[in-house]
Amino acid sequence: MNESLLTGKNVIVQGITGSHGAFHTRAMVAAGTSVIAGTSPGKAGQDIDGIPVYNSIADIQSDMAVDTSVIFVPAAHAKAAILEAIAAKIPLIVCITEGIPVHDMLQIKQHLEKSGSRLIGPNCPGILLPGQTKLGIIPASLSLPGTVGIVSRSGTLTYEAMADLTERGIGQKYVIGIGGDPIKGTDFVDCLELFQNDPDVDSIVMIGEIGGTSEYSAADYIAEHVTKPVYAYVTGHHAPAGVQLGHAGAILGGERESAAAKTAYLHEKGIHTTNSITTLVDLMS
Repeated sequence: MNESLLTGKNVIVQGITGSHGAFHTRAMVAAGTSVIAGTSPGKAGQDIDGIPVYNSIADIQSDMAVDTSVIFVPAAHAKAAILEAIAAKIPLIVCITEGIPVHDMLQIKQHLEKSGSRLIGPNCPGILLPGQTKLGIIPASLSLPGTVGIVSRSGTLTYEAMADLTERGIGQKYVIGIGGDPIKGTDFVDCLELFQNDPDVDSIVMIGEIGGTSEYSAADYIAEHVTKPVYAYVTGHHAPAGVQLGHAGAILGGERESAAAKTAYLHEKGIHTTNSITTLVDLMS
């Protein structure tokens, strides 16, 4: 993954006429994103604040090129929307939709592996490059352009970390919410590689959750490949075993998937760890 993938100029919104799609399209445009069109089957010919609506991505591509699609399609139809974007060979697909069945994501993952497309999400807040572009629902008003790279499984904690850094005058280059579902398109390591290779990034914030093992893979990657300081927080230190908290992936399946175990492993690998977002920002300050 590289910066040019995240800064494509021709952005479309799948599900643009729905209440969420229309609301967040307007917010993306206000943040400087170039939204050129949207899709909503059966509603071709309409527009959202002058942004034309088409029936399909193929119809859009007959008129103009597409670099990025942001998806606000309801869960029941999200698989079809993502597969349509993959078939259209769109380089970057950002899926905000939550509640997509695991079985659907297994099929999507198979198609992704044979494609040239990159998926962020699903069940994620998307991507924000402060002062440049917004792809999703991350509130741009809480950000400040700068040199920190943030990657997070938790949407709300993404906003909190970003806002707290901004309040201290510590700006961000990338804010990426990868989502908390067990099967997703992009994980920590993909973003850590981006941050490490970008000379404009001088420090990294990584926010994990209980459940799964992606924080372990991230810790190993950081130890072997990342030379910049990494500050990590894993939420869920008081989570009861076997209870799903928020995301489909945030369920404590065993001691190794606990916040305490993950935090200890990250610390062993030389990563700065804390037990709250507030202390993480204090540490960075």
